[in-house]
Amino acid sequence: VNYWEPWYLGYDPALKDQRKGGIPDAKNPRTGPYKKMMSDGRDLTDLHALMAPRPFFVSGGSEDPPKRWQSLNHAVAVNRLLGVTNRVAMTNRPDHGPNAQDNELLYQFFDYALKPQK
Repeated sequence: VNYWEPWYLGYDPALKDQRKGGIPDAKNPRTGPYKKMMSDGRDLTDLHALMAPRPFFVSGGSEDPPKRWQSLNHAVAVNRLLGVTNRVAMTNRPDHGPNAQDNELLYQFFDYALKPQK
């Protein structure tokens, strides 16, 4: 849901005034990297693949139902192809904003992903 928002992939530094938030339409078109990705036939699955084998964590909220998580399976597959596992993680919660429990999981992921492996 956030992909098109000005503070996410919709930010375009070339624009004096950024687009309004919300779903893109004719009066409020896509801008920035999100516009380029969509016009090139790309989506976040492509970005996920480019991040491999780097670890990444998605902190999902109420706007991230299971169908949105499925694209992470492609990132897991790319990591597996590169010979690594346990590099992709996601949490979900009933509200949109992060909470203490999700933050704790993020800290644990950082601890796991950033410490040298024995």
